[in-house]
Amino acid sequence: MNIHDLEAFVAVVETGSIVGASARLNLTQPGVTRRVQNLEEQLATPLLDRQSKPLKPTASGREAYEHGRRVLRSLEDLKAGVSPAGEVRGEFRLGIMPYLSTSALSEPLDSLRAAFPQLTLKITSSLSPRLVEQVLRSEIDAVAVCLAEGVAPPPELVGDDLGVQAVLLVASPGLGVPKPAELNDLARYPWVLNETGCGFRAFIRHRFEVARLPFHIGVEAQGADLRMSLVARGHGIGVVTPGALSGSQWRDAVEVVDCPGFKPRVRCWLLHRPPAGRLARPIAVFRDALAEALKGPMPLMS
Repeated sequence: MNIHDLEAFVAVVETGSIVGASARLNLTQPGVTRRVQNLEEQLATPLLDRQSKPLKPTASGREAYEHGRRVLRSLEDLKAGVSPAGEVRGEFRLGIMPYLSTSALSEPLDSLRAAFPQLTLKITSSLSPRLVEQVLRSEIDAVAVCLAEGVAPPPELVGDDLGVQAVLLVASPGLGVPKPAELNDLARYPWVLNETGCGFRAFIRHRFEVARLPFHIGVEAQGADLRMSLVARGHGIGVVTPGALSGSQWRDAVEVVDCPGFKPRVRCWLLHRPPAGRLARPIAVFRDALAEALKGPMPLMS
C-alpha cells in the first residue's frame, strides 16, 4: 500500500473535497483523484460516496480513514523519535477562539516556541463550534475553546479543563438599566454581542430561555473595540472581562450592570483527538502555559 495514496484519501475526508485535498497536499486535482482510486483498488472497495457534497466516506471508508489516520500519525511519531536530540518537528495546527487569542498568543505561544523551536505552528482563529468540528475531522491538531457551563466536549476528544471564565455586564448610563437589575429587567433591553457560536452568547441565551424571557440581539458585531463603542453609545448591554474594562478607552462611558442572580460565565477547554503522539509534549506545554495565563486578567473578547 502506498503511503501517498493514503495521505490523499485522508486529506479528502478531512477537507471534504478533491479541491481542498489538492490545496493541502500541493497536488493537482487529477493527481489526488488518481491516488484515491489507487487506494480503492488496493482495498477492493469504494471509500468515498461521490454523490455527497461535501465528499463523505462510505462505511468502509470511515474505517479506512481511522486506520489511515493512525498510520500517518505513527509515521510522524517515528520521524520525531529519530530526529536529532529527539526534537519535535513538523506542523502543529492550533485553533484558538478569538476570546482566548490575546492570552493564548502571548506567553503560551512564547513558551511553545522556546520549547520546540523546530516545530512549525499553523494558527487558526474561529468560534468554538467551528473549531470543535475541525479538530474532530483532524483538520486541526488541538483547539482552545470556550463552552457554555455544563456543556461537555465531544466524547471522541481528549479535553483538558482550563477553568471557568466570568465576565461583567456593561451598559451606557443613558440606557437606564435598573440598579440592581433582575433578569426580567435585562430582558427589556437589546444586547450587543458576538455572532452565533460565541460561548457567552450561548450561555446568556440559554438562561433567558429557561426563564421564558425574550432575548433580543440589538447588534451582532465582530471586534471587541467595535462592540464596546456600540455599548457606550447606548445600543445595548454588552459583556466584558474585568481586566479588559479597566484598560478600555470606553471604560468611562459605560457602567457595570449589577444583576446578583445572573453571572455569565463559560468554561475554557483545550481539546485534541487521541492519540496525541509526537504532539503530546507541545500540547502539554501550551495547555499549562495557557492555564496559567487565564488566571490573570483576561482581554476583551474579540
